[in-house]
Amino acid sequence: MVLQHPRTEVHSRRHHAQQAVIMQQHAIIATSGILAAHVAVAEPQQPATLVITCSCSARRLTMSSSVATRAAAVEAPAAPVLPYRVGHGFDLHRLAEGYKLVIGGVEIPHTKGCEAHSDGDVLLHTVTDAILGALSLPDIGQLFPDNDPTWKGASSDIFVKEAVKKMQEAGYVLGNLDATIIAQKPKLSPHKENIRANLCKLLEAHPSVVNIKAKTHEKVDSIGEERSIGCHAVIMLIRKDMV
Repeated sequence: MVLQHPRTEVHSRRHHAQQAVIMQQHAIIATSGILAAHVAVAEPQQPATLVITCSCSARRLTMSSSVATRAAAVEAPAAPVLPYRVGHGFDLHRLAEGYKLVIGGVEIPHTKGCEAHSDGDVLLHTVTDAILGALSLPDIGQLFPDNDPTWKGASSDIFVKEAVKKMQEAGYVLGNLDATIIAQKPKLSPHKENIRANLCKLLEAHPSVVNIKAKTHEKVDSIGEERSIGCHAVIMLIRKDMV
C-alpha cells in the first residue's frame, strides 16, 4: 500500500474538484448555446476561471475590449485627391401624347413628349447623373425626388446647374462629355447643334469637349416601338489646377 503525503492528497482532491467544476460549466455552456472563447485551468492552489466573451441572449460572439480598442484606433483612410474622375449616366422616359419633348433644354417638335415629374429632359437628366456619379455623390433621384412637388414640371436646367456647382466646389472642371441619345423618332440630326450649344452653356464648357450623338433603336423594344426614349453619357472631370 502506497501512502500519500497529506498535503499532496489535499492538492489532488482540490484539483479533481476544480476539474469537475469546469466540466459542469462546459455542460451549462453546451446546453444554453453560449460560445466559450477561452477556458483557463488554474494551478491547483488557485481557483479555476472561466472567461466567456459572448452575449447569452444574442448568442453571438463579441469582440474583446482590447481588440475593439485596437480596431477603433485604426482610422479610415483619407479620401484621395484624384487628378481625373469619370462618371456614367443613363436615363429613359416613356413617350406619351400631351407632353412636350424637351432634349438638352431645346423643345423638339413631335407628337409625343416625355412622361415625367419634371420636364422629362432625358439628356439633361443623364448628364446630371454622370457628373454626380463622377463625384461619387447621390444620384438625381435622391437629390431631386420625383415625389417632391417642388420639382413638378421643373426645368431640368436646374438639375444640371446644381451638379455643375457641386463639381466646381469639389475643385473640378469638365474634361469632356460624350452623350448618345437613343430615339426611333423624331429625327434629331437637325437639332443636334442647338442641343449642344445649350448644353455647353449650362456646363460652362467649350463645344470642342461636348459631343452629342443620336441613334435609333432599329424598331426594337420600347424605344424602337416609339414608346420611350433613352440616353447614355460618359463624362471626365479634371482637377482645376491641372488645366
